[in-house]
Amino acid sequence: MTGALVAVVIVVVIVLLLIALSVRVAREYERGVVFRLGRLLTPPKGPGLFFLIPVIDKMVRVDLRTVTLNVPPQEVITKDNVPVRVNAVAYFRIIEPTAAIVQVENFMVATSQIAQTTLRNVLGQHQLDELLSERDKINTILQQIIDEATSPWGVKVSIVEVKDVEIPTGMQRAMARQAEAERERRGKVIAAEGEFQASQRLKDAADVISINPTALQLRFLQTMLEMSSERASTLILPFPIDLFRPFLEKQQPTPDGRTAQTS
Repeated sequence: MTGALVAVVIVVVIVLLLIALSVRVAREYERGVVFRLGRLLTPPKGPGLFFLIPVIDKMVRVDLRTVTLNVPPQEVITKDNVPVRVNAVAYFRIIEPTAAIVQVENFMVATSQIAQTTLRNVLGQHQLDELLSERDKINTILQQIIDEATSPWGVKVSIVEVKDVEIPTGMQRAMARQAEAERERRGKVIAAEGEFQASQRLKDAADVISINPTALQLRFLQTMLEMSSERASTLILPFPIDLFRPFLEKQQPTPDGRTAQTS
């Protein structure tokens, strides 16, 4: 009787152990890729509770959350032969767990390598000015190329961003001189444009005065008013000869030597 009881206890323990080994739980963001005696079982297991056959079934967990991949700094020669050092960051996630396990040995390493090579190739086809001013365009090109290359592995690359661009010190000084010269050029162009507009306004004013000489006298009186408001001990006022012309005409001599008097 005692031997039979021990046997029952052993059997129960073995059954409980097998059940414990066969029970698996996958979180909402996880999937289990199961191989039974080396053969792939589809579809992937999870999320939730599921059972495996101990010893016979082998499971690989796959995380479906977005992964942040830091692309290490790469030495790049731009299209205009400028050496730069560039690093980037890529965001991707697994959309096909089975392909990510079966089609590639290590999808993380493979994605990192394809991102590095693509970064060097793409940036080598652009000039330095494009790399600095058209960052969004280059990011889009990188994302499309990397996503197309990793698509057979069940990897979806959503974002690729170029983070830092390190430029040689000599090139930085040359760019600073170029930027300073550009600012001076713009300042001179703006000043010349202002002079041109001022000359246009002066020309318009001269045309108005030439049509109506009274405007010149009004301007003269306005100038006198402005000068009188200043604190000056001496004030010299030039008078236009036109103001005295009526008096001079009254004093002009006649042919017989007399002074003409107008009534």
